[in-house]
Amino acid sequence: MEVIIQQNSQQLSVIAAKIIRDAIRAKPDLVLGLATGSTPIGLYKLLVQMHQEKDLDFSRVVTFNLDEYIGIPQDHPQSYHTFMAKHFFDHVNIPKKNQFIPQNIVDNHVVFCQEYEDSIRSSGGIDIQVLGIGKDGHIGFNEPGSSFASRTRMATLSKSTLEANAVHFKDDINAVPEMAITMGIGTIMEAKQCLLLASGSAKKDAIAKTIEGPIGAMVPASALQMHPKTVFLIDEAAASGLSEIDYYKRAYNNKIKYIQPE
Repeated sequence: MEVIIQQNSQQLSVIAAKIIRDAIRAKPDLVLGLATGSTPIGLYKLLVQMHQEKDLDFSRVVTFNLDEYIGIPQDHPQSYHTFMAKHFFDHVNIPKKNQFIPQNIVDNHVVFCQEYEDSIRSSGGIDIQVLGIGKDGHIGFNEPGSSFASRTRMATLSKSTLEANAVHFKDDINAVPEMAITMGIGTIMEAKQCLLLASGSAKKDAIAKTIEGPIGAMVPASALQMHPKTVFLIDEAAASGLSEIDYYKRAYNNKIKYIQPE
């Protein structure tokens, strides 16, 4: 587990984009797990820029999205299909057949969830999984109380998640879908590397509990303490609840100086 603290979200996005860029150059058929929400938008913008200006080739990359709402059409303005097209897929050369997003209009969601797991497995597993974090410590739509062994499944959104997401539905909490398909924590933990990005003081409690608190189902992201290669990319505001800020900064500075000099 590595904790990288930077001044702002733009600097976090730069580091994350470089990690993904280098991974694609080393493995052109990289399997990339993607997240939605405001947190990764800066990352996607930089990856698009790298593709358009520096010829970063995504033509063999395979992507799997973390989650999608159930109960709204794929072309809904707030669906994650729409989000990914707007911020990423419409601007890079990932073939449509390589873009996997949970389908919210299938007849049998249970069967689909198993097929999604099978697709991840047949692709060789996820190489890098991008993550955000909710104020209650959820990752994907794995709400507090989710099993650490959980797989891709249908999940009911918590009240706090519905309230947080209402801003995207004209502040109408009743318009927010109550259910979603999400990768499970067990699925996420099988990724070879996880990159969790968080910014802003609203995330400081969740980050503190995730990184320094006890591991437990009530803080789903705390499972990442057990992941062999997770990088937490957080800004000063999100890091403000951590007790070991100085150590994390010194450890990262020493890595840059002695292990991975630019």
